[in-house]
Amino acid sequence: MNQAIQLTPPGSAAIAVVRLKGPRLADFLRQHFSRPARPDRCVHGVLTDGDRVIDDPVVVLAADGATADVNLHGGPWVVRSFFQLAERFGFAVTDRLDLPLPEEAVDAATQIEREILACLPMASTEPALFELLRQKEAWERFSELPATEQRAGAAQMLEDRGLWWLLHPPRVAIVGPANVGKSTLANQLFGQERSITADLPGTTRDWVGEIANLDGLAVLLMDTPGVRSTRDPIEAMAIDRAVAEVSDADLAVVVLDGSQPMRSEDAELLERFPRAMLVVNKSDLPAGWDWRSRPNLATVATTGTGIDPLRSAIKKYFGVDQRPDGARSWTPRQHLICSKMVKDFT
Repeated sequence: MNQAIQLTPPGSAAIAVVRLKGPRLADFLRQHFSRPARPDRCVHGVLTDGDRVIDDPVVVLAADGATADVNLHGGPWVVRSFFQLAERFGFAVTDRLDLPLPEEAVDAATQIEREILACLPMASTEPALFELLRQKEAWERFSELPATEQRAGAAQMLEDRGLWWLLHPPRVAIVGPANVGKSTLANQLFGQERSITADLPGTTRDWVGEIANLDGLAVLLMDTPGVRSTRDPIEAMAIDRAVAEVSDADLAVVVLDGSQPMRSEDAELLERFPRAMLVVNKSDLPAGWDWRSRPNLATVATTGTGIDPLRSAIKKYFGVDQRPDGARSWTPRQHLICSKMVKDFT
């Protein structure tokens, strides 16, 4: 895929760095840059769009020729003109860099240091950053352990996906019947209002997804419309989309109203998502069904009661509730190393 990726936030610096990648890279530079780009060298030249000069940037071609960084310095008009040219040439413009970074983008003495630096932009919370940065010393200590202790540590790393989830925000879907307080619960988890809430059923007409920081674990929290029978075609479409999103989620949180009798749609949700985390909301009101007879988290979303235990439960589900002292695995290469150690031992 041809991409033009802005590496610097718009307006954040005098120089805008744009990375070009894709099979049309060489043709683009040949037609629009006045000098041949050279691998691992800064080449200063003129960038043109036909007879019009856009800028005189510095272009750095990667060693493998797969990407090129174009350093523009003429202001917003230049950046806008460059992206317009790139789009006409077949590049997709984006401000999202593919992560983790490629190895050639980082400079480090060891493989583990390269993996740390390549994933550094993915550490979006302080605990994620802390865990990632301490892995250099942790892996050095791991490499010095006797073989039997290394194998035991490798087995533990294969079971521990906590650091992986800290770097790859899991998708958590909040699902339930209409008017049980899902959006109010979501707003409590976000720490601020993100979803529209009201006392009327069907207020959330489409799923709302946004990153929430649950005490150090970043999650893509999805607040879905109430699952119910409806003749409204727009709402029905939103419900169908919500069910699809929940099916793809890493964790489903089913929210039921503890003050109302159990309905057929409630039972259907529990049957459809048997591995879901059950939250009983409005737990301060007289019970409408025997919800205490099954594992659940009791909340009162309007006051925030039970929200902290819910955050802790989600963190525990993804293995980030504790911080092991030893090394942790978060890349395919590390996983293969650990798997081989365990296999050789058995």
